[in-house]
Amino acid sequence: MATLYVENIPEERYEALRRIAKERGHSIAAEILSLLKTNYPTERELRKRREFLNYARSMNARKSPSGHFPSTEEMIREDRER
Repeated sequence: MATLYVENIPEERYEALRRIAKERGHSIAAEILSLLKTNYPTERELRKRREFLNYARSMNARKSPSGHFPSTEEMIREDRER
């Protein structure tokens, strides 16, 4: 695993990072790793996100078999008639 050293961090930025890490129960290093993971995804993560987005779009494009979703009132009436 690679090691990253960062110098010349403004004191105000460092204190904000330290405060947030403490609130989340993380070390500063763990908080930075979390930020990197969230904001700089790997190619594999980007591919998985694209696959999920395509899947969600395909599910959204599907129509219901009848083309009509009954309202809550219609479902209650139908239930009462059984």
